[in-house]
Amino acid sequence: MTTDSQKPLAGRLALVTGATRGIGAALALGLAEAGAQVIALGRTQGALEALDDAIFASTGEHATLVPLDLREPEGLDQLGAALHARWGKLDILVGAAGVLGALTPVGHLDPKGWDMIMATNLTANWRLIRAMDPLLRASDAGRAVFLTSSVATSHRAFWGGYAASKAGLEAIVDCYADEMENTPVRALCVDPGAMRTKMRSGAFPGEDPMTVPAPETLVPFMVDLVRPDREPPRGVVRFKDRGQESASLG
Repeated sequence: MTTDSQKPLAGRLALVTGATRGIGAALALGLAEAGAQVIALGRTQGALEALDDAIFASTGEHATLVPLDLREPEGLDQLGAALHARWGKLDILVGAAGVLGALTPVGHLDPKGWDMIMATNLTANWRLIRAMDPLLRASDAGRAVFLTSSVATSHRAFWGGYAASKAGLEAIVDCYADEMENTPVRALCVDPGAMRTKMRSGAFPGEDPMTVPAPETLVPFMVDLVRPDREPPRGVVRFKDRGQESASLG
């Protein structure tokens, strides 16, 4: 159980997408332990309920669960309206949902597969910004953080679909950040690097998962980025470069 002195996000409202597993689940739990009221969004009801059990066991508080597929655009608009009606603001937005798609030559990418990658990694996050922008502006220190990857700039063979989606995500988030310069809202992308996730094992099936960090190692770094009393950096922040500089939750 986290003590009050270790809760720098007390009173903050945080929406986390991709919260059913991997980095998203770890961040949802970590933000809750840092004091935030968490709204956990994911496609699988059972996994969301398991996350809520973990949050309640650690904090004594329940999360708000939103079973939703991000590729259903009307759902995001409805969620924005529901959050406005209930809370009137959003302090923290974490876009952790994503798909790898097929690792294949660009000329072999299936159109349906391409559309699925773009719908999940790029279009859904644009619609998320669009739906949550008024709520983030209503916060005294709105923070919007999206997960990216090094392949957005260091392009590799066979990674075309995923790389294109992340490059587009970085571009749109950077544009949004520039638009928010004179508001309390700050937006950025975080490259977590190699993490022990299902997506990573799919991309590198021969890798020993115990040789890469668990998603929980990212939590203190992310908590520091979304604190209302600190100004986060602009652009893309790489955990492997800055993670050791991150202060503790206290």
